[in-house]
Amino acid sequence: MKKLLYLLMIISLVSCCKGKEDRTITGIKDSIVIDSNNINVSILIDLSDRIDPIANPNPTMEYFQRDTEYIKAIEKGFLNHVKSKRIITYDDQMQIFFNPEPSDPKMNELTKELKVSFNKDIPKSYFDSVDKKYAELPLHIYNSAIKDREYIGSDIWEFFKNKVKDYCIKDDRRNILFILTDGYMYHENTKFDEKKENSYKTSYLTTKLIKANNLTTSVFKDTIEKNGYGFVKANENLSNLEVIVLGINPEKGNPFEEAVIKEYWENWFKEMKIKKYQIKSADLPSNLEPIILKAISGK
Repeated sequence: MKKLLYLLMIISLVSCCKGKEDRTITGIKDSIVIDSNNINVSILIDLSDRIDPIANPNPTMEYFQRDTEYIKAIEKGFLNHVKSKRIITYDDQMQIFFNPEPSDPKMNELTKELKVSFNKDIPKSYFDSVDKKYAELPLHIYNSAIKDREYIGSDIWEFFKNKVKDYCIKDDRRNILFILTDGYMYHENTKFDEKKENSYKTSYLTTKLIKANNLTTSVFKDTIEKNGYGFVKANENLSNLEVIVLGINPEKGNPFEEAVIKEYWENWFKEMKIKKYQIKSADLPSNLEPIILKAISGK
């Protein structure tokens, strides 16, 4: 009888210890709580020659002008969100990135000015200050790049590989990344491919590659799947990031070029476990603004 009692006491003690251990582990996992009402908005700008009004003109509205209007709409959506909250709950931020960074120190100073954050101690006048910055400074960035004609390009693949988690993701809030690009991905510093038995992945996408891979007919999806074409996966788990790509602008000559570009991006996002994403063409800002505002509001 005594032996039975001792055995029951030991089992009880082990169960208690295990229960405490489980609660501790669970406590650690749950220590970071995501507050989706607090947002972290990032904008990654592609400063390649896609914005050059001479090399890539558009009589309706130049592409750099479209970009600046997209940025204004993003800022509008951001401020609308902050204003919809009680002051005591303000904990939101927004910033602009390039990759690689321009060598011009003025450009880097402009991005510092465009990094804004709100907390409960921010004065009401700060809203007007942010509005003014985002109405003027982005255009200075584009004008500077066009004037110098030293287009640094945009290493989007490397940004996702080495920077997106540190720069664009905060564990305790909702993270939204806008990418302003024509959809082609290329930078000489990270141009490589990975050939395997059933796949051919690259860190880049160009018109030349699309043609070389015979993605110029209506069966392009079958060709992509059969040959395992796509971007090399740049990260493992970006489930706490929403991505909106704005400005897809395919070169003329292949009626399926735009669809191919979007297919590459979609498959890439899925591989990196990005659950919420949108990929939009270089439409007029008036058409894209409602989409941008809705993406930020989450409604």
